[in-house]
Amino acid sequence: MTESRDTAGDALIELRGLRKHFPVTRGVLFQQTVGQVKAVDGIDLTIRRGETLGLVGESGCGKSTIGRCLLKLETPTDGSILFDGRDIAALDRDETRAYRRRVQAVFQDPFSSLNPRMSVEDIIGEPLIVHDVARDRASITRQVRALLEVCGLSARLIDRYPHEMSGGQRQRVGIARALALRPDFILCDEAVSALDVSIQAQIIRLLEDLREEFGLTYLFIGHDLSVVRHICHRVAVMYLGKLVEIGDCDTLFEDPRHPYTQALLSAVPVPDPEVERERPHRIIKGEIASPINPPAGCVFHPRCPLADDGCTAAFPDLQALAPEHGAACFKLDQTVMELA
Repeated sequence: MTESRDTAGDALIELRGLRKHFPVTRGVLFQQTVGQVKAVDGIDLTIRRGETLGLVGESGCGKSTIGRCLLKLETPTDGSILFDGRDIAALDRDETRAYRRRVQAVFQDPFSSLNPRMSVEDIIGEPLIVHDVARDRASITRQVRALLEVCGLSARLIDRYPHEMSGGQRQRVGIARALALRPDFILCDEAVSALDVSIQAQIIRLLEDLREEFGLTYLFIGHDLSVVRHICHRVAVMYLGKLVEIGDCDTLFEDPRHPYTQALLSAVPVPDPEVERERPHRIIKGEIASPINPPAGCVFHPRCPLADDGCTAAFPDLQALAPEHGAACFKLDQTVMELA
């Protein structure tokens, strides 16, 4: 199963064999490359119009690197990223400028992602000026006020600075800035993880409302699986630069098939202490391998309870389990038994 082709549908973004390796150098004056960090290592993935695709996995698995490649902040080592059928690496200067208008981002920390020396009007109005959407001050102010209202903020905040607002207000300003150019796609990189739980719920509801109102498409990178389950249509699970499982949200959470996905979901606490006490936990033993020297074959096999010698030969293809569900594992028949 090649996910980007079998389930493409009305694809907005397609990743085809995406790889991003970072060189490891030694020396000061005469630097010598002594290795590579394989942050993303052969990803096939599709993001459809109007959906929210969740991307989850341990820290360092390559989630944010994929996001940076989508934003053209990093150049892929190999493979391609297609946006509306066009390879973004082949875009000329004017086309890249247009692409940047259609692709925006909301970052994790709303305090560090906003310039402390700029007012809310300047922060939200800056992309309007850079992309010649509005030139005169009256038009900029009018559009900024409208964006604040859309994002649930009072227009009275227009002259405030980031340090004068709460974390939730700052993140709403970041969302308003991302909306300023009316993008088609927004990358949400841990967009709610730095907020209190009550504020997280408000921001998630806002993102859902904006998706419906403006026909947005999201890539939602996150660690909190309960948040991912609430907001996402489909979820892709990464481990050490590889895609190990993907499926629609309900199916993946109710019937995880890859041993790593099973372990991730078993780590999510259940609010009922009696249920939590009785339910089985699948604890992953050992430490995640170095992306500089990943294991041969299936990258998860050193920590997998089902692994045998055959798992070291090659990384398994993504096997179709259902029209919207696939997993990359040689032992899928045994994972069913493990869940039973």
